Amino acid sequence: MDRIKLEKMNALRAQKIDPYPYSYDQTHHAQQIKDDFEKLEGKGASVAGRVTGMRAMGKLYFIDLLDGSGKIQLIVKSDDVDAKSSKVLSHLDIGDIIGAKGKIGKSKRGEVSIEVTVIEMLAKSLLFLPEKFHGLTDVEIRYRKKYLDLIMNHENRKIFFRRAQIIKYIRNFLDERSFLEVDTPTLQAIYGGASAKPFVTHHNYLNTDLYLRIADELYLKRLIIGGIERVYEFAKDFRNEAVDATHNPEFTQLEFYQSYADYEEFAKLIEEMLSGLVKNLFGAHEIEYQGKKISFKTPFRRVYLVDEIKKKSGIDISKMDDATSAKIAKKEKLDIPMKNAIHVADALFDKYVQPELIDPTLVMDFPAYMCPLTKDKRGNEKLSERFEMFIAGKELANCYSELTDPVEQRKKFEQQDEERKNGDEEAPPIDEDFLEAVEYGMPPLAGMGLGIDRLVMILSDLSSIKEAILFPTVKPEKPRKDKSD
Repeated sequence: MDRIKLEKMNALRAQKIDPYPYSYDQTHHAQQIKDDFEKLEGKGASVAGRVTGMRAMGKLYFIDLLDGSGKIQLIVKSDDVDAKSSKVLSHLDIGDIIGAKGKIGKSKRGEVSIEVTVIEMLAKSLLFLPEKFHGLTDVEIRYRKKYLDLIMNHENRKIFFRRAQIIKYIRNFLDERSFLEVDTPTLQAIYGGASAKPFVTHHNYLNTDLYLRIADELYLKRLIIGGIERVYEFAKDFRNEAVDATHNPEFTQLEFYQSYADYEEFAKLIEEMLSGLVKNLFGAHEIEYQGKKISFKTPFRRVYLVDEIKKKSGIDISKMDDATSAKIAKKEKLDIPMKNAIHVADALFDKYVQPELIDPTLVMDFPAYMCPLTKDKRGNEKLSERFEMFIAGKELANCYSELTDPVEQRKKFEQQDEERKNGDEEAPPIDEDFLEAVEYGMPPLAGMGLGIDRLVMILSDLSSIKEAILFPTVKPEKPRKDKSD
């Protein structure tokens, strides 16, 4: 904390002014006053927020006040305020949070303002904000100290209002179609539902290791088996992976499942959901992302994974197995830790196909060896009824006609477990409890996972997933030493 600011705080206390009061009667917000100025001009208002700028011209003060909706100018004539307000004014700094009461009007330059008669200190700031209030540009500070980012780059607040709008729209969309929102365990004895390395923790009372979920799929399917025909969850998932522009170890994913449906029905559902969402947010189906136009008009484009990779590389991944994949990885110079068929097929897709998928595109029909939870393609057992959706070269969603045969499911889990034992850290272990649940009978169903953070990225024109998350994962910094100087 700063020594001078600390002295000002103590001076206020000495004058019987509490620098940290309990509450304040806020009657208006900045944007409301600007939007309704014609109706509000000349009327009284009580506003509250952070001081972000202050200029003195003799006994006249111009103060920029930032609240949750935006900024507004306060005009204060020192002769027009009471004694207590005058004391607050004399100890006021940029960064302080204040309340102000006065009459709504305009400055001589025509700026909507409040002519203040009462000022109250609501929170005395004991640290200086970064010097230039036109923006905090150090990305490490912005991600690590999100509160500073929201103060300094207050336009970034709009991202998270939009994020809330996106989630609200999707929730309403599913609710209207009789899906039930549920909660499933974050701590799991067996992790599964995806291929990823988990985070592990230990429960002292039970004396057992538990895992932070990598997906909520297997628990949602248990609910389907239990007779809840349509379910969804906005879940925090955790994957012990690298941090980059499109990956954060803690992320938000929507998963939803519908009994008696298949992946074709879900293809139509996601088209309807996202097309409607974009129209709701922007009034049109076309947006701009990082300088490129993206159209959400339906139907979305479709490509077929095996055909697309073969067309661009000459490699037929449907015929690839672990014995041939290592040779292909070497020939293609694929820098991947595991050279089995699953990882090589993924890497070939990343290399040849993914960057070109700009408009919403459904990549259809994956090789069966890549899909341990998916039904075989009708008429072609080498493929599975699975699609992934890509927008702007980024994977947004993954959908299956879900595997419901318990005998076949066990075989695929055993194959996956063998891969794990052979060194694939992303392959999950066998979940015997889930297999038992499937043996009681699971109806035909389709399911999808949709990455909310990446969707917010695209609909807010953000280049990094960290911009779409309020508190992204960053390396901890050393604790600061408190200096009052």
